[in-house]
Formats: sequence, C-alpha cells, structure tokens
Amino acid sequence: MPTFRIAVIPGDGVGIEVVAEGRRVLEAVARRERNLTLRFATFGWGSAYYRKHGRMMPADGLDILRKFDAIYLGAVGDPKVPDHVTLQGLLFPIRRNFDQYVNVRPAYLYPGVPAPLADKAPGSIDMLVIRENCEGEYADVGGRLFRGPEAEVAIQANVFTRHGTERIIRYAFEQARSRRKHLTSITKSNALAHSMVFWDDVFRSVARDYPDVKTASMLVDAACMNFVRRPEAFDVVVASNLFGDILTDLSAAVVGGMGLAPAANLNPTRKFPSMFEPVHGSAPDIAGKGIVNPMAAILTAAMMLDFLGAKRAAARIQKAVAAVLAEGKVRTPDLGGRSKTREVTAAILAEMRRQG
Repeated sequence: MPTFRIAVIPGDGVGIEVVAEGRRVLEAVARRERNLTLRFATFGWGSAYYRKHGRMMPADGLDILRKFDAIYLGAVGDPKVPDHVTLQGLLFPIRRNFDQYVNVRPAYLYPGVPAPLADKAPGSIDMLVIRENCEGEYADVGGRLFRGPEAEVAIQANVFTRHGTERIIRYAFEQARSRRKHLTSITKSNALAHSMVFWDDVFRSVARDYPDVKTASMLVDAACMNFVRRPEAFDVVVASNLFGDILTDLSAAVVGGMGLAPAANLNPTRKFPSMFEPVHGSAPDIAGKGIVNPMAAILTAAMMLDFLGAKRAAARIQKAVAAVLAEGKVRTPDLGGRSKTREVTAAILAEMRRQG
C-alpha cells in the first residue's frame, strides 16, 4: 500500500480540537497496519488566517492542496467573520475546483446511543444521504442591485446542469445497488417547476439503467417529516445541494446528534483530492472547553481511509467507535455524559489495542 499524503486543515473553533483527536487515531491505526503510511501536513487556514491576511487561505492554497491524496478538515466558522466569507473563502472553492461533486453523509443508529426517537432499535436507522455538492442552489450565481433601504434587489439563481444532475443521481444509484437497493430522490417539484421538474426527469431517465433498484420520489417537506416519523424506511437518499444540506442535519439528529455525523466531499474520479469533514460546525460556544465529541471527526477519518483503499484500517476505527458507544461508560455531554474529548479518544484507542 502506498504512502498517503494528508493535508490537515483544523480550521476554527472545535475543529482544531477534533482534528487533533482524529489524527491521534489515524496515527495509531497506521502503526498497527502493515504497509500503511500516512504523512501529514498541517495548514493553519481559516478565520484566524482571514483576520490577519484578509482571506481564508493563501492565493496559492488550491495549488498546495492539489499535491495531496486527501484533505482532512475540522470545521470553519467564527462569530467575528460572516458565514458567507468563511464558506466562500475556503470550503466552496475546494469543493468546486477539485470537482468534489459528491457529498456523502451516513446516519446510523449505534447500539448504546440515546436516540431522541422512541422505540428505534440499534441499526434500524441506517441511511446514506448523497448530496450534489458543486452546483444547484449553492452555485453562487446572482447579485444585489440598487443597494439601499427602498429599491434594493437581490437575485440568487439555481444552476442545474444535465451533466451535474445525472452524475450525482447515477452515483446514488450505484451506492443503493451496493446496499439495500432502494433510492429516494428528494425535490420540491410541485413549486419549483423548472429546476426540480428537470431533476425528476433526469432521475427517471437514469433509473432505467438500474432496474434492480427500487425508487421513490418525495417532496422535501414530506421527507423532513418522514426522517422523523419513519427514518428506518430510508436506505439511500439523493438530493440537491440545499435540500441535502438541510436533511443531513436532521438525519444526524435522529441518530444521536452532530457528534456522530461523519461526512465526505468526494471526487470519485480521483483526479483531485477529496476532502473529509464532520457535519458539525465550529461550535464556538464550547470551543476550548475540551468537551466536544470527537467521534464524528474520527468516523470521518475512517471514511477517508476507506476511500483511499485502507479498508481494514477504516474498519478497525469504526469497530472501536461502535464498541465504545455500546459500552456507554465514556460519553461527552452531547450524549448525556461527562467525559472529556481526550477521554473519548483514549477509550477508542484502548479498544483498538484490544482488537489486536
């Protein structure tokens, strides 16, 4: 197995804390796996960099990142910097320029997790949300005219291309084929008569190539209701940039919260590096207190290894996290416990040693 070069961007707030813990786990699993070598380079880009330099990353940041096999990101966001600056200055340029058009966010109800929904057995909720990641509602097409209190106009345009829509839907079908063979497409085509009806048309067209996969189409408001009412009914879900973003916060909530929600921004062609980041944000309200749950970042690290081909190492991490959750002795406050961030990581590392 080759040496993998990992660009680490801790970012802001708790991102700095969880990336440190994820790296501890990555380094530990690399020591235990024969022929797995990880080389890390850390870049202090984010809101602090912005306040000093007026930008979220250097002008040649993308050229620097292009040389790596993967990017491991903590979180970006700071109350002192507008959200659109942090996103448009770092996260979105990486996703778009590296054509990371697939956003993957799994939601799984682990044994031992105090889920907010009653009577949901461990493993009964197991969904994979595939979100289009480069166009749609987040295409950044539009502007503001006649700035002022009376005549100002703001225009934000959605962009849906056949190329972009078809490739994300096809990727979702492939994932469904490898799981329980059911795919749900989420739109709002009763109100958005152009973009979402177009999405529906492309979905039906691609579905003809996958007769073994059962399909359903659902409006986003109904999907939100059913993510809570009967989340066990979903297998793979495919959605546009905006709807996928919203739904995955909800899917994380029903399986125990953001502290257990990993995610990946993938370039399936591997022409460019993919980026791996937990779903949660920088959480400035708890940053620096040492109580953030590192499991989302650690599970994200496992997703990164799996994508790079180190599947056994990824499985080791996932198994260790599941065992610690099932035991229920070491938990951060978001899961009803009193453990510190580093204590959770220590328990995961101890479990990995027990695995042998």
